[in-house]
Amino acid sequence: MSPASSAETIVAIATPPGRGGIGVVRLSGPGAATIAVRLLGSLPPSRRPVLRPFRDATGELLDSGLVLWSPAPASFTGEDVLELHAHGSPVVLDLLVAACLACGARLARPGEFSERAFLNDRMDLAQAEAVVDLINAGTAAAAKAASRSLQGEFSARVRTLESRLLELRMYVEAAIDFADEDVDLLSEAGIADRLRQLDDDYRSLVASAEQGRLLQEGCVVVIAGRPNAGKSSLLNALIGHDAAIVSALPGTTRDVLRERIDLGGLPVWLHDTAGLRDAATGIEAEGIRRTRAELERADHVLYVVDGTDPQALAAVGAELAALPPSLPVTVVRNKIDLQPDTAGEGMPICALRGDGLPSLRAHLRAALGYRPLDGGVVSARRRHLDALARSGDRLAAAVATLAAGHGTEIVAEELRLAHDALGEITGRYSSDDLLGEIFASFCIGK
Repeated sequence: MSPASSAETIVAIATPPGRGGIGVVRLSGPGAATIAVRLLGSLPPSRRPVLRPFRDATGELLDSGLVLWSPAPASFTGEDVLELHAHGSPVVLDLLVAACLACGARLARPGEFSERAFLNDRMDLAQAEAVVDLINAGTAAAAKAASRSLQGEFSARVRTLESRLLELRMYVEAAIDFADEDVDLLSEAGIADRLRQLDDDYRSLVASAEQGRLLQEGCVVVIAGRPNAGKSSLLNALIGHDAAIVSALPGTTRDVLRERIDLGGLPVWLHDTAGLRDAATGIEAEGIRRTRAELERADHVLYVVDGTDPQALAAVGAELAALPPSLPVTVVRNKIDLQPDTAGEGMPICALRGDGLPSLRAHLRAALGYRPLDGGVVSARRRHLDALARSGDRLAAAVATLAAGHGTEIVAEELRLAHDALGEITGRYSSDDLLGEIFASFCIGK
């Protein structure tokens, strides 16, 4: 991120690739007004959509459509912004971009519009990331969480913590500077009380952020088990249509089949895999190798067992022991319609009829850790949770230091480190390398 980048005018297509009714070309920068006059004939009125013809530098008509002109600083990026809403032909949009380039603009880097919005204080870093989270939301709950973060709810809660930390730092450092003065400062007991209150606030925010991370990233659930246990039937039942081929022949599933579902608001990728057995050869053996690779990456496993096969039921314990260690597993006992009185380990279901599936869905949702909160979930990422964890660790160290009587100087340093870690979330304190990595993950035109 070069400080000189704001002196350049950038352009990009802001709508997804492909044909559509409308396509948007966006410009931002000091040259946007000049380019608008050259393409449109005159500068459009501010913040009011108008219909205009779009012409290239030679005056040739390219298209016509709505124009939105937002002069600085009250725009998305904080700079002069021009949006051309044209017909959604990729050819037309490319011609409009080419016309803007010929007038002096350059192609935007991925995320550069949001980057400029952040650098011009139109949004903080957590809000900028929420733009992408909203675009990529896989469920309504994920979209609502991203919208809350985009509107600043997550950032406001972080800033509240920062403010309380800063106030506490002020008292602690004043107690150090004026230790010999007759000044009414917080006692160590008062500092301890405030530290405990801060810890409660941290726990509440971390709980919301953890749920938001689940919504943003989703979870991978692998369906595994012996051949013909009903894995593909379970996949079809959970997604609501026949995506996987179901056959009585062992080894029908050779490769991993991936489908996404909305599990009560939580986006989940279901991976149907080849049946596990030792005697497989050829293509089936390769399928089993891929199954084991999927198991290494899974967040959770649904291990399907044929409830009509006593040998399979007896072997469940040994088969689970062969799975990767510490892997969360739910045993699913299938085909209870054929043997309804058969007891055994696991949740009883009939994948073909749907018996037991509501209970399985509720169990899986809870096992994956998703629990909607009364106060609402905010969109969050792993880096946010990492910063919260480091800040919380430093706060806990301050509590322990104070309790051990090691002095307020060390407490003050722990609070400073906690404050700096919180600042990484909103971008109050972030390295250029971190910012570059974050915005590089954005779409072109965002």
